[in-house]
Amino acid sequence: MVAATPTVSTAELANIARTLRSHVVRMIAAANSGHPGGSLSAIEIITALYFGRVLRHDPKNPAWPDRDRFILSKGHGVPALYAALAESGYFPVSELTSLRQVDSRLQGHPVQGLTPGIEASTGSLGQGLSVGVGHALAARLDGKSFRTYVLLGDGECQEGQVWEAAMSAGNYELGSLIAIVDSNRYQLDGAVEDINSLAPLDAKFESFGWRVIDVDGHDVGAVRVALHQARESHDVPVCIIAHTTKGKGVTFMENNNEFHGKSPSSDQLQVALSQLAE
Repeated sequence: MVAATPTVSTAELANIARTLRSHVVRMIAAANSGHPGGSLSAIEIITALYFGRVLRHDPKNPAWPDRDRFILSKGHGVPALYAALAESGYFPVSELTSLRQVDSRLQGHPVQGLTPGIEASTGSLGQGLSVGVGHALAARLDGKSFRTYVLLGDGECQEGQVWEAAMSAGNYELGSLIAIVDSNRYQLDGAVEDINSLAPLDAKFESFGWRVIDVDGHDVGAVRVALHQARESHDVPVCIIAHTTKGKGVTFMENNNEFHGKSPSSDQLQVALSQLAE
């Protein structure tokens, strides 16, 4: 298990990110099924959240009422989250290779109530931000100080429900809600800009009353800073647009949409692990 010191350095976070990437390619290869591209693009975001002293959580008490909530709206990227949860101590690292197996706690999309640390069942794209709005409203009604983080894909932001949720969050000035867009520029059928362009994404969120922060999604130190800046906002919701590369860290997967939902072969796995060890 990776261990983070009370003052986690950027170098330590980068090492953790490499560990999580190795877990992702191993578990998808073992399952011979999964979504490596969008899992690998989100690694620094999830690393900063779970190991950069951002997310308040307790692996020994996953139901702690005052924990922060993390909702993975782009549910197909769950291998990245499973890797972080295992390394945080929610369940044994050895369990990761049970991904997508019958009776496994680690299904191909997050299942609330089955896997420790999972806050919402997701996979039908476009719904996670609405769930996040519900959590943020509940925090306000209950007088709680927890924050809710929602990770979306950029292709997912073509869904109308995303914008209904964004409008509601701005209307209710949900300052405890933080959305993060993993903007890797690709979706299942190709490039986002060719299918249904989101530009200008920042202006869209701002028009609904959100504060927007742009960041290099693979600079884990910058991602951590952006997340801490977002925590300081209390009057309006915040959207962090993280510019990423699909398949990041494995050269033959980077910007290769063939690996949106394809597992590596045994030979490709060895190449990937070799690259991630460098």
